[in-house]
Amino acid sequence: MDKKELAAEIARLKEEKNAVILAHNYQIGEVQDVADYVGDSFGLAQKAAEVEAEVIIFCGVHFMAESAKILAPEKKVILPVKEAGCPLADMASVEAVRAKKKEHPDAAVVAYVNTSAAVKAEIDVCCTSSNAVKVVESLPEEKIIFLPDKNLGQYVADQTDKEIIIWDGYCITHHRVDLEELKKAREAHPEAPIAVHPECQPEVVREADYVGGTSGILKFARETDAQSLIIGTEMGMLHRLKKENPGKTFYLLSPRLICVNMKKTTLEKVAESLQNLSPQIEVEEEIAKKARKSLERMLAIK
Repeated sequence: MDKKELAAEIARLKEEKNAVILAHNYQIGEVQDVADYVGDSFGLAQKAAEVEAEVIIFCGVHFMAESAKILAPEKKVILPVKEAGCPLADMASVEAVRAKKKEHPDAAVVAYVNTSAAVKAEIDVCCTSSNAVKVVESLPEEKIIFLPDKNLGQYVADQTDKEIIIWDGYCITHHRVDLEELKKAREAHPEAPIAVHPECQPEVVREADYVGGTSGILKFARETDAQSLIIGTEMGMLHRLKKENPGKTFYLLSPRLICVNMKKTTLEKVAESLQNLSPQIEVEEEIAKKARKSLERMLAIK
């Protein structure tokens, strides 16, 4: 099948299986275009908890599909590519989290959603890049263990008076962007403000004109008077930015801003997962019960 035929087949299967397709902003353009909802990790978590469909096809990576299953345990949650993982999430193990909690028994533990269900079961509350500061500020504790992204942790630490104990993990995609690339991009397009994700290194974040998660970058692009922008997050964002702002020009801060795991999901894989309703994501009941509390606490923080 060509792309048009595949999209039509996906629409047919979706209706037949009573399914909804959720896609992250970093997915390839054609996958975003067949999705019912495209968003950031926070928006996708909200949608997973709300949708009425029996089946959720989650076009993202493993920890996201796990979160959907935790929040909607009665639904079938399908991750089209079982191997679509997240190296950042792998940088925090249950054993290491437990050890860190013993080191700092008076600290609350905040985990970025980029963590496994098993780790979410060990912590107090989850956060996303869009609400990390708000989540930290909402807690009564003055000491916070923040995991697993050290760059997002530093970004939070710079905006709060609380003591932030920062985990030594990082997103391999955002972390590889350096200050030299930012300076070259600014020289090439001096008229364009630079918007970056807080998973970028602190020196890159501090030199940017805007810092935020993907939903924040979308809002910034929509509201700024600038007609061209430099975008410092995973390249999949450009598809949605161009779609929503047809009169504006977008430049990628670095050609290295590509997440290979997010790019594993194709239209063929989406159609196949709808046809077979696999691979299904399952989360052990006891882990799901504990992890749900940390996710629901995040969703409750406005």
